[in-house]
Amino acid sequence: MQLQTPGHTAPYSGFSDALRTILKEEGWLALYRGIGPGLMLVTHGAIQFTAYEELRKAMIFAKSKQTRADNRGSEDLLNSVDYAALGAGSKLSAILLTYPYQVIRARLQQRPGSDGIPRYSDSWHVVKETARYEGVRGFYRGITSNLLKNLPAASLTFVVYENVIKLLRASKDKA
Repeated sequence: MQLQTPGHTAPYSGFSDALRTILKEEGWLALYRGIGPGLMLVTHGAIQFTAYEELRKAMIFAKSKQTRADNRGSEDLLNSVDYAALGAGSKLSAILLTYPYQVIRARLQQRPGSDGIPRYSDSWHVVKETARYEGVRGFYRGITSNLLKNLPAASLTFVVYENVIKLLRASKDKA
């Protein structure tokens, strides 16, 4: 339904209509079109959290060099602004590495043309056609709106996460 355009002769009216139409016009396999790139997107979270931890270690190391005279623990060196920056940086790295898979998946899932033939036959076909006609930029089409949506959310998520962890540690130490 995300890929519908006003030019389609019969847009889907809802989920059940989309499911019924896809099954009737394209068959069961059409429901699994794009599953390969979709499975590759599982790596997104792993990349994000790995990047976050590595960036966090680097920031702690840099800040500890600045404040060697202070006897603060590594947990006390970072603040909410740092966590927000780390969250955004880690999300940015994950998006930059996995976004091409989202583009490939979306293009595979496009509704066939009026002739009933899908525009792309498989993932490799999408890669070849996109590279040929659009270059590397084609694999990042739409990334700006994706970043505007996801970077603030990731920043906020990591600020909340780290501050909840601090609160839990503080209450555990008091107990």
